[in-house]
Order: sequence, then C-alpha cells, then structure tokens
Amino acid sequence: MDFAFAEHHDLLRKTVRDFARAEVAPHARAWDHEERFPHEIVPKLAALGLLGIRIPEELGGAGMDTVSYAICVEEIARVDGSLALTVASHNGLGTGHILAFGSDELKRRYLPKAASGEQLAAWALTEPGSGSDSAGLRTTARREGGDWILNGTKMFITQGSVGGFCVVLARTNPEVARHKGITAFVVDHGTPGFTASKHLEKLGCRSSDTVELTLEDVRIPDSQRVGEVDHGFTDTMRILDRGRVSIAAMALGLGNGALEMALAYAKDRKQFQKPIADFQAIQWMLADMKTQLDAASLLTYRAAWLADQGRPYSQEASMAKLFASEAASRACNRSLQIHGGYGYTREFAVERHLRDAKICEIGEGTSEVQRIIIAKHLLTR
Repeated sequence: MDFAFAEHHDLLRKTVRDFARAEVAPHARAWDHEERFPHEIVPKLAALGLLGIRIPEELGGAGMDTVSYAICVEEIARVDGSLALTVASHNGLGTGHILAFGSDELKRRYLPKAASGEQLAAWALTEPGSGSDSAGLRTTARREGGDWILNGTKMFITQGSVGGFCVVLARTNPEVARHKGITAFVVDHGTPGFTASKHLEKLGCRSSDTVELTLEDVRIPDSQRVGEVDHGFTDTMRILDRGRVSIAAMALGLGNGALEMALAYAKDRKQFQKPIADFQAIQWMLADMKTQLDAASLLTYRAAWLADQGRPYSQEASMAKLFASEAASRACNRSLQIHGGYGYTREFAVERHLRDAKICEIGEGTSEVQRIIIAKHLLTR
C-alpha cells in the first residue's frame, strides 16, 4: 500500500470539520431529543458538496474520490452520528447504486437533484424477515407489458419518508437461485401504493429518518430499472462494499469525537485535589482509545484507497467496518466512564455518541457477517 493524504484531502477535512462544528454541533442534541429530521441543514450540506460527493461534476456533483467520501462522513460523525448516517447512506447507497449501474437517462434524471439537495436518496434492501440473509428478500416485481408491478415490505430504510426517490431491490425470478433472481428499481416518492407505513423509534441516530416502507401494486415503467434484470444482488454486494467503508468512517468519527470529549473532561475534572487525567487508570483508557482508533483509521483509509485504485477491497472493507465499529463502541463507552455520572446524563454529548455508535456494528452487515466475509476470503484464496 502506497497511500498518503493529499493536500486537497487535508483541506477538505478542515473545511468539513469547521462546518460540522459551526452548523451541526450546536443543534445535534436538540435534533436527537426531538427525534426530528433536520430539513434545514440539507441546503447547507448541498452547498458544501456533501450531497453529491462522488457524483461527477457534469451531473452537478463534487466528483470526489472514496477517500474524500470517508473524510466527509468521519468529520460529520465527530459531532453527530445521525447526520453522518444521512450523508453516508445518501451518497453511498441510493445515489451510489444509480451512479454505478443506472442508465444514462436515470443518472441525468436523479443525480443532479440528489447533488443539489432537491431530493434525498433512499435505498431499500432489508425486509422484516430478511436482514443478514439479504438474498431471502420477498418483495416481488412482476413484469406486465412495459411496466413492473412491485409488492412487498421494506424495513429500516434510511431517508425512507424524507427521500425524493428510493432504489428498491425486488425478486424478479423465483425460478432461479435466490441471489440470481433479484433486480433494482427506482421508485419516486409519491408513487401510488408506495408509502412509509411506520416510523421507527430507535436507541441512537434518532434524527436520521428510519422507516418501514410498504409497496402495494406499485407500477413503474421498465425505464426505472437499475442494471440488468436478475443481476441486482450482485450489484448490491458491490454497493455494500463501498458503503461499509463509509460506516467504518462514521464509527471512526464517533470514536474520535468521544476521545476528544474524554480528553477535555479529564483535564478539567478534579478529584482528590488534581485533574483526573493525572491518574494512571484514566491515562490507560485514553491510550487504549487512541491506539485502537488510529488502527481503525489505517484500516478504513486503506480500504478507501484500494477502492480508488480500482483494486479489490471487499475483504478490506469488511475488516475496516468490523474493527472500526467495535473500536468506536469501546471508545464511546470508555469516554462515558471517564465522564462518570455526568456522562450518564444528557448534559454531555458522550451518551449520544455511545448510542449512535451501536448502529455501526449492525447496519450494512453485522459484525458477525463481516467475520464471515473475512473468513470466506481467507479460505478461498
């Protein structure tokens, strides 16, 4: 590996960090408490290029690389996991699927609106009965002339009710192996039969919109199909690889944000007539946090760099997500421990970081699934 951050990466990091501290941090607690999606921040995200990170400039996007994508998500997550999840899923899943596999017509129709913030993107794979077993999805798409009729239910869909469009995975051929008979379609918000049937109350990332979607005889033309018929599952696995890099970056940001809080509190808080940072027990917790988060950073940006080089990175993405998500949860937990009783209250943001970090061990493939993927790569070399 021959990777180092370029000057433009460092400038991007500073720009997004300054934005997050000024425009996001002062409001994140209220957004979380109200469990309200912050529509007012969307135009500001778009103005900074954060809603079209990888969309080409000719389609209105910023045309950034995967390393830049990870930097953007990491820096937002330092102050707010919910908004980081919004940015990650919008760029990596919904728009990412169209960018990678959509027709030129679909790209022209949806990507400029996504980059400008006119429409947020959603992506619907998971169902009430199929999570880790994603090939077990039961939503169907039946061909009827030049149209498709979609029926089914999707669960845990980010931007499901606030998104302008959603990429939906559905079974188009029940006669072949499960993973070979799935196709992706773009469904517009407001299409008859396409509804957000339930808003979900969550432990963390509470200002990120997460819903159950219902599709009842949703009719869409074949021009809304993304990729080849029955090839949607293979395409999905490629989308998830890049998505896992972004979730690793989100975890990294949450962990580093918690570390910053712990450092500041340990230097300020006095017990037994001296700052608690002087106690070895606290120092060791800080040292472990820093070491593990730096290791997570190396794994995360290695995977991002490999993606940008056009080299295989599926195993590396899984390793990054697995390690970074678990390291972040440990870091947030230790930070709360350093804060003591105050950390257990909502007065300090560390409790929100701890709640937000947990989803990184679950979303876009649980830690258990990541271990399966890593082991599979090892055993099939």
